[in-house]
Amino acid sequence: MTTTLLTEAPAPTSRPRTAASAKASTRHGSALDQESTASLILGGYVPLILATLIIALPLIWMMLGSLKTSGEVVSRDLVWLPASPSFDAYVTASRQVDFPRLFLNSTLVTIVGAGIKVLLALTTSYALVFVRFPFKRIIFAGILVALMVPPQVSLLPNYVLISGLGGANTYWGIILPGLGTAFGTFLLRQHFLSLPAEILEAAELDGAGHLRRLVQIIIPISTPTIATVSLVTIVNEWNDYIWPLIITTDDQMMTLPVGLTLLKNLEGDPSSYPILMAGAVVVILPVLIVFMFLQRYIVAGLTQGAVR
Repeated sequence: MTTTLLTEAPAPTSRPRTAASAKASTRHGSALDQESTASLILGGYVPLILATLIIALPLIWMMLGSLKTSGEVVSRDLVWLPASPSFDAYVTASRQVDFPRLFLNSTLVTIVGAGIKVLLALTTSYALVFVRFPFKRIIFAGILVALMVPPQVSLLPNYVLISGLGGANTYWGIILPGLGTAFGTFLLRQHFLSLPAEILEAAELDGAGHLRRLVQIIIPISTPTIATVSLVTIVNEWNDYIWPLIITTDDQMMTLPVGLTLLKNLEGDPSSYPILMAGAVVVILPVLIVFMFLQRYIVAGLTQGAVR
């Protein structure tokens, strides 16, 4: 009986890495790094910087212009920084316009109007997604139609109705016609559709009703979307100009954007440009502060995830 011995073939030995191949690999890696860095700069940072400059430069110019003299604003030579910054324009604007009263009006209208808008958007979106009732699709289609119709179309009917009810020069007359927010309802509905149904089913088995599910489950896990809707609503309410201009004729009931029209007698006077810029800064600054606070919650929610 013969036996055959099987021997393993020797493993192929790897060729030693020469200095030339190491240099070529390093050169190839550095070329890839340079290419990725160039694409990141050209495709990411450059558009971001350009977009930021387009948005920020007018605001920066307006803020700097409110601190300049009229000669520096209308000078043929471009003057970026004021030689001696002064708040005289703000003092003059405050003499022309009752800013504390206008600020109070805008704050009240914005807080009440935006709060009711967000609350209605939350409850309406919850009902459209989690509550069974007839004609739900038809109602949502009507909301989409309202989203596509420009608000200027309803100015005349709203004015006839509100003024007929005695709402001219009143807070509720300014707030009431804009309480429906099709954008917020649409955005929240689309977000609610993406939530896992298991969470609500578990809450329903525990005996939680619709209100408890909305307050204790839906709202906490929907913070980024609610913050986005709140930010858009607050900005729209604060900057609303056409409707408050139409429904108010009393200086004591005007909001800040409308109150700036009280400076119209200064138009055409070159010395009035710093004053007009100072008034515009007073209107924009509160919105920027609110945006800075809400932006933190939006970014934190989007990076950490809405469902925890």
